[in-house]
Amino acid sequence: MKTLIVYSSKTGNTRKLAQAIHLALPDAQLSRVEMAPNPDRYDLILLGFWIENGTADEKMKHYMKRLSGKKIALFATLGAYPDSKHAAESLDAAAHLVPDCAVVGHFICQGAIDPELIEWMETLPKDHGFGPTASRKKLWDEAAGHPDEKDLESAADWALGVYEKQNA
Repeated sequence: MKTLIVYSSKTGNTRKLAQAIHLALPDAQLSRVEMAPNPDRYDLILLGFWIENGTADEKMKHYMKRLSGKKIALFATLGAYPDSKHAAESLDAAAHLVPDCAVVGHFICQGAIDPELIEWMETLPKDHGFGPTASRKKLWDEAAGHPDEKDLESAADWALGVYEKQNA
C-alpha cells in the first residue's frame, strides 16, 4: 500500500508528530505540504496540520482540495486539551473539507501555542473569550510541554494501527 504523510507545521509541533509517524511507517513518503507530491499515486494519505480557527490551517486546506476518492487519516495539534469539545469539533470540521474521501482515522494532541499568539491574548481583557484568565494561563503552560514523548509514541502507534487496518 503506497502511503503518503503530508504535514503543515507553524511552530514545529505537527512536524514532530509527522516524523514520529514516519518512524512507525518508514516505507511511507514524508512531505511538507508545500512540497507534497500528486496524491493520485497513493492509496493512504495521512494529513497532519495545526488547528487554526477551528479547522485545518490554510496551507493544509489548500492541499486537501486536491483530494478525491482517497483513504485519508487526519492528525493534528492544537493548544486546547485534546479531549475538549473544541478538539472534536475541529477534527470534524477538517474532515468535512474532504467530503469525497474516506476518513479512516484521526488523532489529535496538544501542542505548544505560538508565543506571538499568547502575547496577543495577554493584551485582551479577561472577560474576552481568549483573555488571560488563570485557567487559560494554566492551559498555555500545559500546552508548552507538548507534544511530548508520550504524544509522539501515541501518534506512531495510532498511525501503525491505521495502516495495518487498511492493509489487512
